[in-house]
Amino acid sequence: MAITEIIFWFLSALAVISAIMVVVSKSPVHSVLWLVTVFFAISGHYILLNAQFIAIVNIIVYAGAIMVLFLFVLMLMNLNKETEPQKNLWMKLTGVISGGCLLIILISLIRQATEIKGKIAITKTGDIGLIKVLGKELFSNYVVPFEISSVLFLSAMIGAVVIGKKD
Repeated sequence: MAITEIIFWFLSALAVISAIMVVVSKSPVHSVLWLVTVFFAISGHYILLNAQFIAIVNIIVYAGAIMVLFLFVLMLMNLNKETEPQKNLWMKLTGVISGGCLLIILISLIRQATEIKGKIAITKTGDIGLIKVLGKELFSNYVVPFEISSVLFLSAMIGAVVIGKKD
């Protein structure tokens, strides 16, 4: 058994156990810390795949910035209240519409998975995860999904402000 295979199985077990602990933990702060562990394990997988740039970005963006944002939202929500304030009908309707849009996008992605699988060209040079190749692919073939994800991040930030806003 090669050392990379041992590292792969260790990181996989760590990611699965940590993901289960995210759901099982009773404290939201502990859940966020377990989620950071999941992100580090996923970054280890990226390094095994020779995608160092994606691993570093995963650590900086997700384990760093997004987790700090989650902690701020948890602190602003003040989860120690006995009575949870009721959300109005428009908030619930917006959530249902957003979830429905996400479901439609996921269904269309699953339908297109076979087409995309046939179009992906695997390089034999081993430079698939490097910055130059990633940037070229991202800004030539995947410009529209890249811009859509930036709009989704913006809406997530607005949602965090709405959730944390005091009435």
